[in-house]
Amino acid sequence: QVQLVESGGGLVQAGGSLRLSCAASGRTFSSVAMAWFRQAPGKEREFVATISWSGSRPYYADSVKGRFTISRDNAKNTMYLQMNSLKPEDTAVYYCAAAATGLGSARSYDYEYWGQGTQVTVSS
Repeated sequence: QVQLVESGGGLVQAGGSLRLSCAASGRTFSSVAMAWFRQAPGKEREFVATISWSGSRPYYADSVKGRFTISRDNAKNTMYLQMNSLKPEDTAVYYCAAAATGLGSARSYDYEYWGQGTQVTVSS
């Protein structure tokens, strides 16, 4: 059974930092791209960042560029999202996703597996 499990969410003040993790099990994801998406209350799910299978091609949404860093450790079958300088508008449920190919995409329909999400709340 394939599972993606996010952790690391929580409540933080504006300007603070959090590090999200996405642990994969059931198969290895070292050959596929992975990504983070988020969904705020009353809004559609939106792309945050993606990383290729090798970790060499990170790509970010403009809203998080320069503040968030995506990375992965294929030996641990785990992906991370370091979030710095958090803003109240970053408040959302954050989801990790695994694609069917090695190159990342900002389109949610390119991703085959999804985690259950972890809540991030940034207070002003």
